[in-house]
Amino acid sequence: MNQTVDSRKYYPTALVLYITYFVLGITASIMGQYKQDFAAMWDAAVLTDGSYDVSGVVAVIAAIGLGWLIAFPVAGPLSDRLGRRLSALVGYALYAVFLLAVTFSPNLYVGYALAIVSGMANSFLDTSITPSCMEIFKEKGTIANIFTGLSISIARFLLPFVISFVAVRKLPFRTIFLATAALIIVDGVFLAFLPFPSFEWTVKAKDAPKERMQFTTSAVVLVCLGFTTSTTFMLWINCNQELGALYGLTDPSRIQSFYSVGIVLALFASATLLKRNVEPAKTLVAYPTVALATLVAIYLVQEPVMCLAGSFLLGFFAAGGVLQLGTAVANEMFPKKRGVITPVVMIASSVANYLVVSVAGVLTRIGGIESPQLVLLFNMAVMLNGILLALYLNVSLKRERPGAVEAAAAMEAQR
Repeated sequence: MNQTVDSRKYYPTALVLYITYFVLGITASIMGQYKQDFAAMWDAAVLTDGSYDVSGVVAVIAAIGLGWLIAFPVAGPLSDRLGRRLSALVGYALYAVFLLAVTFSPNLYVGYALAIVSGMANSFLDTSITPSCMEIFKEKGTIANIFTGLSISIARFLLPFVISFVAVRKLPFRTIFLATAALIIVDGVFLAFLPFPSFEWTVKAKDAPKERMQFTTSAVVLVCLGFTTSTTFMLWINCNQELGALYGLTDPSRIQSFYSVGIVLALFASATLLKRNVEPAKTLVAYPTVALATLVAIYLVQEPVMCLAGSFLLGFFAAGGVLQLGTAVANEMFPKKRGVITPVVMIASSVANYLVVSVAGVLTRIGGIESPQLVLLFNMAVMLNGILLALYLNVSLKRERPGAVEAAAAMEAQR
């Protein structure tokens, strides 16, 4: 009881951390919304339909994943050894640099370097925010972690409206970048003074014996699923604008809003499933299966309404808490190494960000105006592999530790 009362003093800290994920939601997709503007700024070639070749911009977006990978060896240990606050503040500083500078970058190469800085910021924040939320809401840690996705989804839902607001008033496209930079700076100032759970309170890090991180087959497969579960929504949020235009959608930015609504509803659904003791591993099969069917439907039914309906379904079944749920389960496997296991699980997500978005850039360059359909086919292939991995995960979990992971998540939901 005292622990519950004591944890309440950290609620303002949790609020600031969730606001941080709101900013992260903007930064993760804003370059994808302004690809034409960046392509024009970086003197890209003009295609036959009068638009700019955005393959270079897609390559820059992919560099965010590379930055995540570069920071990974430092960010996790820093968070576990020197504290969540320091890791978060480093992330804030790097994000501020990216947001303030990227729209003034003189060429694609400077933009690429700044995208790496953005990815590094993401890494430092991931290794701070996810463990912090689970340590603050330890009785509901799994659900608390899922709802970090809610902050991201709200940002992505509001972003198209903000873009329209800026466009109607003929403000420069860098307006949103600068405003977001101001928000992350203010957020960082608050976090510098707010309390964090101490390591003695959470783990007794100095007195506890060293925990050896032994990866079972299930843990390895779970890490691999970080790649496939991330691929669908990463490709979608970065390439949907061109697909919508190809299918005749007059306002492609609406796709983002439908996608975000799907995510928000899915997050509540995922929390409900946890409370009802639905096995998380089974969700990792069911959701990607529906997502794959949705991609097939979007490819075959080339209509504007299919883009909007499909975006909603992809938001629900491809991005609505699946990755967060997998990360939370991994945190339960290694409670004394949360700052390390979080990036270990999500490193595959960053590899996906870099590799698959880079491939999308190549497909965009060779496919021209028809490239969005090539990206869809590529997305389907990766998603199919993810479903096979998830099926294997269910089998291996039962063989290694029958019901252990699912029971841990269920117990968290019941407390």
